[in-house]
Amino acid sequence: MTKLETIKTALLLIDVQKESEFGIEGVQTAIDNTEALIAKCRELDIPVIYTRQINRKDTIGMSNGEPLDEHGEPVFYNDGTNAADIVDQIKPEKQDIVIDKYRWSSFYDTSLNLILKNMGIKHLIIGGFVTDGCLMTTVFDAYFRDYQVNLVKDICGTTNEGAHMSSIMIMANWIYDITIYDSTELINKLSGRPSKCWQSEYPDQLQFTPENMRQVFNKLNE
Repeated sequence: MTKLETIKTALLLIDVQKESEFGIEGVQTAIDNTEALIAKCRELDIPVIYTRQINRKDTIGMSNGEPLDEHGEPVFYNDGTNAADIVDQIKPEKQDIVIDKYRWSSFYDTSLNLILKNMGIKHLIIGGFVTDGCLMTTVFDAYFRDYQVNLVKDICGTTNEGAHMSSIMIMANWIYDITIYDSTELINKLSGRPSKCWQSEYPDQLQFTPENMRQVFNKLNE
């Protein structure tokens, strides 16, 4: 993604919703970073697309085994509550696109691919929740549809550090044209300033184990 290619780029934010039952680590920092990145994208007329995970209150269309509460309603993303709403700090504006989904991947049985193709999008800037669930499945499905993915790792989050790091390193290992940024570095790039990023050079290059996970993960900042 170069400065000249921003016309073919969209910011895709996965499920940054009011759902709080997961206990996502570092959620406020991720939202603050997202807010700053959204502002830069709006400045450059880069489209902002939000997804919302939806579980119907009546449970129609829910995934197998989705947890239910004592009333037989979905525990997570219940559309009868405000848990399904985008957080107020980064709520969509009138020109933004919001896509509701009923499975983890934002491409599964939604209009996302149709909309992106219609807009001529080639590059996706992606972040959101949770890193090891809806975010990761969306990133792989974007790759399978030939979008070039720019993953912003500090606007992602999940329930624990190990799951967050391992899922990002799995994406780094197996999405061959992925580029990974922190939000400040991507904002620098979009602003035409010097910036740092990590780019895949060959498959499975981040050889990590439970013992060296943090050490290998920190290579993404080099």
